[in-house]
Amino acid sequence: MPLLINRQPAADRWTLIQPQEGETLEALATGVDALLVPIEQLDAAAALNPAALGVQINGDHSVAQLQPWLARVTLIAVEFPVFRDGRGYSLARQIRRLGYEGELRAVGNVGRDQLGYMERCGFNAFSLADDRYSPDTLKAFSEISVRYQGAADDPRPVYRQHSESTV
Repeated sequence: MPLLINRQPAADRWTLIQPQEGETLEALATGVDALLVPIEQLDAAAALNPAALGVQINGDHSVAQLQPWLARVTLIAVEFPVFRDGRGYSLARQIRRLGYEGELRAVGNVGRDQLGYMERCGFNAFSLADDRYSPDTLKAFSEISVRYQGAADDPRPVYRQHSESTV
């Protein structure tokens, strides 16, 4: 899966570990430096003291569950299970409002037409399916030049943007 970080193609150093019944996190995580786990496994993963710890959440989780970990995790992956599920946008905005400055990655059903808005909500990394990526994908970040509402990237509404640029 192609990965974009800060609008640039990048290699994915993270390994997502999701233990199934009968498997242990310790056994699966052996030799893994950058460990990404579902939030339900975060306590156990932190006890393994990996070089880098990341967490994957979805719209069913609340930021309150994640808040105690914001200083410890270096990656938060927010899963978008289907296109019509926009809860991940709200999660990203809330996470950034809490001061998280690390990698905030959109995973799952992520498409080119969503990238600009996801970035405005606070995402700085995007994992796209192979069939949804092309060299043209990077243009998605600059296709819309006028934004009426404020967001995580620029809190000013359009009338403030205009008035401040003419002063």
